[in-house]
Amino acid sequence: MHKRIEVCLTPALLHLYDISNSIVVVIDILRATSSMVYGIDNGAAAIIPVSNVEDCLNYTDRGFLLAAERDGEVVKGYDFGNSPFSYSKEKVEGKTIVLTTTNGTKALHMARGNAAQVVVGSFLNLRSLCTWLIEQNKSILLLCAGWKDQFNLEDTLFAGAVVSELRKDFTHFDDSSVAAEDLYQLSKNDLRAYLHKSSHSHRLAQLNIEEDVKFCLQINICEAIPVLVGDALVRLKYSVD
Repeated sequence: MHKRIEVCLTPALLHLYDISNSIVVVIDILRATSSMVYGIDNGAAAIIPVSNVEDCLNYTDRGFLLAAERDGEVVKGYDFGNSPFSYSKEKVEGKTIVLTTTNGTKALHMARGNAAQVVVGSFLNLRSLCTWLIEQNKSILLLCAGWKDQFNLEDTLFAGAVVSELRKDFTHFDDSSVAAEDLYQLSKNDLRAYLHKSSHSHRLAQLNIEEDVKFCLQINICEAIPVLVGDALVRLKYSVD
């Protein structure tokens, strides 16, 4: 089998890809998948991604933490949104979190129907994710959550980082992979400076959450890889030699 790496630059293009035999890595760097990785790494029992804010309400009074974000802000009446600082050990250890976000949870739901397996990636778990992906010997689709179905820079940069790490183990790349890797090589020495150009960076600046952005651009501070099992993201069980 020829193993492929492909980069889907926005969920709006996902229908163009055959992912039935592929591992799909969902990427929403600012901030959903970074917070998911951090939460699972800090001992959250599970994170249940739901599509709509209203769906969160179905989980009220069941002992779950409810998290909802729209357009970068916490939805009124919810425990928290998708800031990684809300997913600290003290807050999430042993807990199940029900989460809905503008882009990331939508991408997860779109991927889960057809993919062989769905995992979550961020700069925080880049090394452990890439180590595991190489061991799986399967084709990979890196699914960028983007911003409301449009291309965005930060998710594409992370996809490029993964392509860069995996290049020696794969032979087939699509043009999106080549472009993503080129962008990453251009920006990797100072990701934050490069992302000052991005539209989402400007949106987040208006919300005064620069610390969140810096946090999400840290590399290899987590080991956990969240994997979608049924309706929930849980910690993938694997050993790193």
